[in-house]
Amino acid sequence: MRLIFAGTPEFAAVALRALLAADHDVALVLTQPDRPAGRGMKLKPSPVKEVALARGLRVWQPDNLKTEEARAPIADARADAMIVAAYGLILPQSVLDLPRLGCINIHASLLPRWRGAAPIQRAIEAGDAETGITLMRMDKGLDTGAMLARAPLPITGDDTAGSLHDRLAELGARELLALLPALAAGQVVATPQDDALATYAAKIGKDDARLDWSRAAGELERQVRAFNPFPGAWTLLDGEPFKIWRARAVDGTGAPGRPVPGFVARIACGEGALELLEVQKAGGKRLPIEAFLAGHALTDDSRLG
Repeated sequence: MRLIFAGTPEFAAVALRALLAADHDVALVLTQPDRPAGRGMKLKPSPVKEVALARGLRVWQPDNLKTEEARAPIADARADAMIVAAYGLILPQSVLDLPRLGCINIHASLLPRWRGAAPIQRAIEAGDAETGITLMRMDKGLDTGAMLARAPLPITGDDTAGSLHDRLAELGARELLALLPALAAGQVVATPQDDALATYAAKIGKDDARLDWSRAAGELERQVRAFNPFPGAWTLLDGEPFKIWRARAVDGTGAPGRPVPGFVARIACGEGALELLEVQKAGGKRLPIEAFLAGHALTDDSRLG
């Protein structure tokens, strides 16, 4: 098929690489403008742009798609379909109408659950037993389009947002390649979403990752996994920022935010305790808890939160 691809992060780059390996004709790649990154704040291309440039594909990086000038390369591509994965720009109806077979979005949840910007993190945070991939034909709403394919994926007790992201990216690429021949042949049945079952995956903010020790330990463990690798679950240790990268919920009692007596790496919560496994103090490196405690002992006077 002759395609346009629109995406920005690694999740999208996985799908683009799969399309190219399957010999689809990617006539145009849309991605977000280069952003400053690193200590030098030099402009850095997106993962999708890096893949596109390595394959000699045409790249278009508009700030928005509101003007006819910004939309012109899309119209000129005369694509059968546009594949969209975590692009980051709103597609106006004038863009959605351009490809002959419409715009197909790869969404990292089983819609209508977790519409929005952070479906992977919110599924882990909520304690969902499974998530998945939905391929949908985009409309002007926020992840409200009719579903063309759905594929479930279990969420394990060890999954972080990072590990789940990687498995969902591969699943999305496989489902996309399976869908395209049927789409080209007009054999795909579109199923409307049930709006009554919709939930919203709000964009992640720094305060979302702050641990509240009055909550149950199981909830905090999910929060740690949901925000690993970004932005990292955090609290304060004796008034200084302190990140917790890995932890597990265990039995324990005591004052919330204080070490459980006899277990210096266990922190009492509103219910149960959180055993710290990997941590990072402000300005320091990520360390296994044993390495951290070798130089930074927690005592009964220590306080988190």
